[in-house]
Amino acid sequence: MKIKKVLTIGLSLALSLGALVGCQSEEPKKDNTQNAAPEIKKIIVAASPTPHAEILEQVKEELKSKGYELEITEFSDYVQPNLVLDSGDVDANFFQHQPYLDDFNKEKGTKIVSVASIHYEPLGIYPGKSKDLASIPDGATIAVPNDTTNEARALLLLETNGLIKIKEGAGLAATKNDIVENPKNIEIVELEAAQVSRVVGETDFVVLNGNYALDAGFNVATDALAKEEQTSDAAQTYANILCVKEGDEEREDIKALIDALKSDKVKQYIAENYKGAVVAID
Repeated sequence: MKIKKVLTIGLSLALSLGALVGCQSEEPKKDNTQNAAPEIKKIIVAASPTPHAEILEQVKEELKSKGYELEITEFSDYVQPNLVLDSGDVDANFFQHQPYLDDFNKEKGTKIVSVASIHYEPLGIYPGKSKDLASIPDGATIAVPNDTTNEARALLLLETNGLIKIKEGAGLAATKNDIVENPKNIEIVELEAAQVSRVVGETDFVVLNGNYALDAGFNVATDALAKEEQTSDAAQTYANILCVKEGDEEREDIKALIDALKSDKVKQYIAENYKGAVVAID
């Protein structure tokens, strides 16, 4: 009897301990993911060094607070930024205006679209060997960008200042072949946009895009002999735009980038740092 009673008690204890261990093993595990840092998503933007990459630097912290890491890839030409965007190597680019983009899409078959107008860079005529447009020498040389839209823009600026006359209707497709009046026998020297500033000492005048003027140490507000005015149609026509591949317009990271670039902080930075050479667009 005593042996049976001891066995019964031992069995009861074993069952109780088993139940206790079972209960302990079924306790829910702690969810350590609740304290994990939020995932950071990278946004890669192709940009010209000045002023585009500089402006993008100003929005890194704001984007970081929204969960995005901004990576800026710089290019010194006007072709590669669109090619790497079209190939999907970057998420957006920031360097061009709409007429240039339209022409590029048409020629290359790319499908790139603008999602926001950020700023405007007045095109300017700068001194080279000669310093005064009013006394421009006969046979003077003037270097201009050779891409379709920017050459037309440069020629129209020369026309506005009474130096040449362009064939009616040539518009944004004008080239030097569309010059119908040239009383000073000006020689138009067509160069890739990034090369124009390098011939300042070799030509009488140069017509520079805003970013290349800044790279060359010029400021359109203080150094240009003539420039596109802020109140002109050019301010909207040639606004510098943020671009993405067609279909990416509604991505949340792109919307966050647009908001950051349109912020008062960026507008203030542009006004204080470029002093008229770059003008923010509302």
